[in-house]
Amino acid sequence: MAKKRLLIVAHAPSDNTRLLLQAVVGGASAVSENRIEVVAQGPFETMPDDILCSDALILGTTENLGYMSGALKDFFDRIYYPCLEEKQGLPYCLFIRAGQDGTGTLRGVETITTGLRWRAIQAPLICKGEWRPEFVGQCEELGSAMAAGLDLGVF
Repeated sequence: MAKKRLLIVAHAPSDNTRLLLQAVVGGASAVSENRIEVVAQGPFETMPDDILCSDALILGTTENLGYMSGALKDFFDRIYYPCLEEKQGLPYCLFIRAGQDGTGTLRGVETITTGLRWRAIQAPLICKGEWRPEFVGQCEELGSAMAAGLDLGVF
């Protein structure tokens, strides 16, 4: 049986956001028991073919001036039309590191993913306000839940 592929595309420019990304990857990898290929890469590295060969996606971004990071927006700009028809229904989830409330960031990502006709599999995780260590555990749970759902064929 072919492995399913969970792609994690996250902009992680700081030590804290890298901790969140590592937690997502760790949670996803722990659940998969080698039945799922977990691939993590930055938005600038991710090309349309990466999306086209993935079975599910986890997006991660910082809140920048009330919007998603420029890196994630660049990712969407490059993959939108090449993936529009081919990946309708792609299961995805989102985590945001927001210094404020994350609502503008969430709205921006949801507008684009709605246009792509991707399916949000779980509620977005918004790690907002001052840094808190529990953000790491929440991100680990997000990765675990996504990998478990993909592994069990829930989506």
